[in-house]
Amino acid sequence: MNGDMEELSRITAEQHREFMAALAVLSDQELAYRLQLVEAMAASIASKPTPTISTNDSDVNLQTLNLQKLETQFKDRLIIQSETKRPYGEGFPSSKSENDSEVFRVYFKGLLSDEIVNGPCSSNKTVTVAAIGVAIFDSTDEVIFELKKPLDLIEGDRICRQRVEGQALIEALKAAAALELKRIVVFCDYYPLYQFVNGRWPPKQQKTRDILHHVNLLQKSFTYCELNLIALEDVKFAFKLAREAISSQISQEKLDNCVLCLEDKSIDQFLSAEGCTHRYCYCCVKQHVEVKLLNGVLPKCPHGGCKSELKIESCEKFLTPKFTEMMRQLLKEDSIPVAEKVYCPYPKCSTLMSKTEALRHPRSVYGYGARTCYKCHGNFCVYCRVPWHENITCDEYKRRNSTSLVDESKLKNLAARNIWWQCIKCEHVIELAAGCYHMTCRCGYEFCYTCGAEWKNKKATCNCPLWDEECIVGIEEEGYKYDESNYFEDDLKHDVVLSDEYDKYW
Repeated sequence: MNGDMEELSRITAEQHREFMAALAVLSDQELAYRLQLVEAMAASIASKPTPTISTNDSDVNLQTLNLQKLETQFKDRLIIQSETKRPYGEGFPSSKSENDSEVFRVYFKGLLSDEIVNGPCSSNKTVTVAAIGVAIFDSTDEVIFELKKPLDLIEGDRICRQRVEGQALIEALKAAAALELKRIVVFCDYYPLYQFVNGRWPPKQQKTRDILHHVNLLQKSFTYCELNLIALEDVKFAFKLAREAISSQISQEKLDNCVLCLEDKSIDQFLSAEGCTHRYCYCCVKQHVEVKLLNGVLPKCPHGGCKSELKIESCEKFLTPKFTEMMRQLLKEDSIPVAEKVYCPYPKCSTLMSKTEALRHPRSVYGYGARTCYKCHGNFCVYCRVPWHENITCDEYKRRNSTSLVDESKLKNLAARNIWWQCIKCEHVIELAAGCYHMTCRCGYEFCYTCGAEWKNKKATCNCPLWDEECIVGIEEEGYKYDESNYFEDDLKHDVVLSDEYDKYW
């Protein structure tokens, strides 16, 4: 390109000399012409100048304009080359003169950090992560390139800051070479690496020598490459990029292992009960909570022996509205003492409330035991637990409605005949569907289903058998009678077929 410019300058100078010589010749011809013109004017005033001379004037003027235009284009080209900059992201110019003359600043940073992440089974673990950041600026302080990249560390391999910083320098030089930059100034904040690259410290380790060899090869890609030592705060842009790369690595490590399903899941999919450190995935906790709610028991932490209660606010994240309302009802029921619990006697309502929640009426309006359900607003007697019997005392109501007493007696006889037990603590009626004779009521009271004796510390206080085989296996089902031949009928038919086939061939 420099040769072309010199050739253009030579041609321009030569044309300029020819132009000046032409002007000198023109001045002599013009003098002769003027003499002839004076003589002609004397002979005839109407005489006109010859057209040939006029034509020569036009040619000279045209040549002058072309030469001035050429000089203007030459000057404009020089101005454009010195002042025009390539915008970031718009590619490279066809001419390399811009990158050959402009000096670019290259910043790099290598980070090595010990980070705490959540390990399996809710245990915290410390991991070592490394990352690099590279930023390249042009002469107008515009960022033309940036890089944030995590480094893969081999488990068991010793890693140090010197190697990470060296790898960051290599990546920075690779990026500058890929951008076809020719003149760069590299800024480093790590003093040992600065001394090694500049040859002031001889490397003693083979890994350091390998890094320096790689750096030296990359430096040959540039016509000018200088390494300067600066403070850490001056490489904050590259430091930020490296820090972002480390944060990205840590976010990928946030997995935990559920000890119930033994699956690794995102830490966001785990639930912790308040008051303990046990963590389980939503899927497992959901099944645990639903089973407890169906059994009328408030769910607690699934960990064996842990008594931490699960909050409804946490369970709402994975429970359906049906189970959420069921849990809310159980929480309310559990918060009311047994002696204070009152159910609305109207079958379409049956709302649970405490005696204080039931609306009390003045004695002059109804009676002393009159209450009103806060939900259906039906009046009832808090003592008889029946719809309000107006102008009738509780004793008189019981005498008039002896049928209810008979029904209650029938219910007790039915419970005795089917061996239904009434919890001593909360008076709920309990039936054994299947399983062992160790019963746990919804209120938490444990007892023996055979004799009713209390269980203490997960141990029986009686000598009754723990289970019956029929209750455990559940052989007798509705509409099915046990017959031993049912188990062998198909086998007998199969044996007959085999016998026929045997006789056929033998």
